[in-house]
Amino acid sequence: MSSENIPQTPVYSLSESARKKKVGIIVAGWHKEITEALKESAQKTILNAGIEQENIIIQEVPGSFELTLGAQYIIEYLQADAVVVIGCIVKGETPHFHYISEAVTMSLSQLQSRANRPIGYGLLTVDTIEQAKERAGGKHGNKGEEAAHAALYMLSLKEEIKNKKTKASIGFGSGQ
Repeated sequence: MSSENIPQTPVYSLSESARKKKVGIIVAGWHKEITEALKESAQKTILNAGIEQENIIIQEVPGSFELTLGAQYIIEYLQADAVVVIGCIVKGETPHFHYISEAVTMSLSQLQSRANRPIGYGLLTVDTIEQAKERAGGKHGNKGEEAAHAALYMLSLKEEIKNKKTKASIGFGSGQ
């Protein structure tokens, strides 16, 4: 597969107010070779978007199951405005893979809504370590970068909507 077939991450610019926000990266300790490559790409993407290094919070947790609680901690205690979660779950011989990947995905979705903070989903769920390598800088790009882009895009969107100067009026009293 040539480099032109690597999925391209959307390009956008962060709003001025979004560039001043805190962004967390939570990294699972399992499959460190993979998660380090994902984390480095996510961090580079965040820096390239204009977030200062001192506004990037990086925290490791034991495994993918702990990603949600780690994200919750940095949102609540360190006031992160967005979070990128990085993990890798490789399918084994037992149903453990299915339980963990589903539980983490559901709990991250719930946390994102409950905390009103964007969470970039950088959890690889793969059949083999080779598939993980392909998604951590190999022929399928780097999913850490993609997760960081998603979190930053949503953070910028939130700031844009929050800071709109003209608010639409709906219903009674709209004057129309």
